[in-house]
Amino acid sequence: MIEMVDSIDDIFRQARQGSVAAIIQILNEKLADSGVRTRAVLDHGVLQLLCEALSPEQLEQTPLVERIRQILQSLSPRNIHRININSRLVREQQLLWLQEIQRDPDGQLLWSEEISLLRLNPFKRIAEDWKHARLLSIATPVANSPKEAIANQQFWRGMMIGGASLALLLLLVGWAIFDWLGLKIPQQTIGASPSPEQSATPQPTASVPDPFVQAVRLAEAAGEDGRTATTRAEWLDLASRWQRASDLMETVVPNDSRFATAQNRAQVYQENSRTALQKADSLR
Repeated sequence: MIEMVDSIDDIFRQARQGSVAAIIQILNEKLADSGVRTRAVLDHGVLQLLCEALSPEQLEQTPLVERIRQILQSLSPRNIHRININSRLVREQQLLWLQEIQRDPDGQLLWSEEISLLRLNPFKRIAEDWKHARLLSIATPVANSPKEAIANQQFWRGMMIGGASLALLLLLVGWAIFDWLGLKIPQQTIGASPSPEQSATPQPTASVPDPFVQAVRLAEAAGEDGRTATTRAEWLDLASRWQRASDLMETVVPNDSRFATAQNRAQVYQENSRTALQKADSLR
């Protein structure tokens, strides 16, 4: 139970931070009862969302758009405010589906509608994140001993009260390490052009998770859990995880040496997602 809560919390936090793969996983879980599957890609600041189902009745525009609006507004993903919702009858996997519907929208889509999310002010976002964290702490089973319960309470109190102190401490530690390694932060006068030495100095870059590796790990875990899945909820969870693995593979860039493999696996994972969804439907 604790692992499931942690997993849901992690997906929620990723979606709040603007992860398209996490947003799609949540949408697919919420819309599974209506038979609607979604895919998405961020295109020039607009989340292009594709909804697919077996019949037009499942894609009725007004209720589906409103339901998606409510789900996304509850997430309020960072830096995502415009969503273009496209719908069509389900068809074979297309890795370049956005290009296809942009090239021939009348021939590809049943309808398309753009919506906008309300922007949360920073204080409200912090308040909602704190509220979510508190709800999760309440949902977490009580510690086995009074000492552990007290430690839990002190931990959450420390997380809230000591946040600013921790940020300052990390800044000071980072500065000390920077100085210890003998590195220098290039300084530049406002309005002046950087010197050749400054231009040639490589800037440190933040490590970015490898979508290929993430997808493989998700697929391996889903494959292992698929051997013991028996309930509808378990198959729906597997369908979402296979879909997320497929979406991650689709983000591998063409100049990556693994691009061809990623395209192939994206199709395989998508097919696995459909198979899991069919098994879930058979257990209704």
